[in-house]
Amino acid sequence: MGLYFDMKTEKEIIAQLFRNEFSKMVALMSKLFGLQYIEVAEDIVSQTFLIAAETWDKKGIPENPTGWLYTVAKHEAHHYFKRNKILKEKIVPELKNTQFEKFEMLDLNFSNENIKDSQLQMMFAICNPATAHEAQIGLALRILCGFSIDEIAEAFFTNKETINKRLFRAKEKLRSEKIKLEIPHDNEIKDRLDNVLHIIYLLFNEGYYSITQNQVLRKELCLEALRLGIMLTEYDKTNLPKTNALIALMCFHSSRFAARQGPDNSQVLYEQQDKELWDKNLINQGVYFLHNSARGEEVSSYHLEARIADMHCLQDNEIEKWEKILQLYNQLLQINYSPSVALNRTYALYKVKGAETALVEAEKLKLENNHFYFTLLGELYKNTDSEKAKINFLKAHALAKSQSDKETLLRKISSL
Repeated sequence: MGLYFDMKTEKEIIAQLFRNEFSKMVALMSKLFGLQYIEVAEDIVSQTFLIAAETWDKKGIPENPTGWLYTVAKHEAHHYFKRNKILKEKIVPELKNTQFEKFEMLDLNFSNENIKDSQLQMMFAICNPATAHEAQIGLALRILCGFSIDEIAEAFFTNKETINKRLFRAKEKLRSEKIKLEIPHDNEIKDRLDNVLHIIYLLFNEGYYSITQNQVLRKELCLEALRLGIMLTEYDKTNLPKTNALIALMCFHSSRFAARQGPDNSQVLYEQQDKELWDKNLINQGVYFLHNSARGEEVSSYHLEARIADMHCLQDNEIEKWEKILQLYNQLLQINYSPSVALNRTYALYKVKGAETALVEAEKLKLENNHFYFTLLGELYKNTDSEKAKINFLKAHALAKSQSDKETLLRKISSL
């Protein structure tokens, strides 16, 4: 066994392997048996890990833990279908017998190529527009990323029962819509890819702007979103400019992850961040993918957001930087208007032209249920009218959902 595993406890090794291998094994089995039996695939893989925990506790970690898991998974798949009537009564007829004539010699192909193909097909299946976005994120976390139900519940700030019900309904939708594990046809892939990229971005945001206090979980969510994005670049038809732009955007944001958290787990705003804590390797990766995104004529919202995030990673002339950021937000509003973009654009306007000009624009937005809106108003008033600033910060505090946001606002109020 390698040194990396030697330094970990048995429980940590199993947890790491579960995260790394669960999604691969479920995708491969679902591809072989059909997506309608995705829960059977999950049961078999879960049973495999249960056997691993019991066996390794008594006999120790095997020389090749991953290979051991794959061998047991194959055996459990055989055992399951021998034990149940599903093979005879359902699966064989649906597979027209030809694929299962030699079931006794069934060999689950765990080659790297087959794993990649299966996971890519699973990504498109889960991100099918027939399923609600929230359910797609939950399925992505469970099936594509190998997150436990507890972790998903924490990420959504809810309980296990709610997540189990949500996942059950999502899987029922996959069955009722007869969604298959396959790459969409060439004439469909562009539209379907848009939805896949959107779900990956939502997944990333669940980590980056999460209300959970679990810092490890937040980083894992971001890293999994990055991994899924990079997986898309390994297939020619999905390795498109907008795919690379989204990866660049996530790299730039992730590079500042450590700097966003203070010693007491408090939130550190961009202006106060220690730039030495920014991850230079991730910034360089972002530049690489941003360069790759420049192919062709398309300029997506991911392109513009990535360029804005790139600007935020620079430490050059502040005025010139914010002028470029303002121009990019102007472009972004034209192709993808949203309240958050409008707010961010107003902050950039404040950095370039001052609070008085920005206030005129901000008060037009009237985002009465958005705590970021009142935070911005408080920021714009703080140097000219401390009472108005305090009122707006208090409104923001009442609307804020995360503890870190509330604490940040209290510090702003105290500083007035």
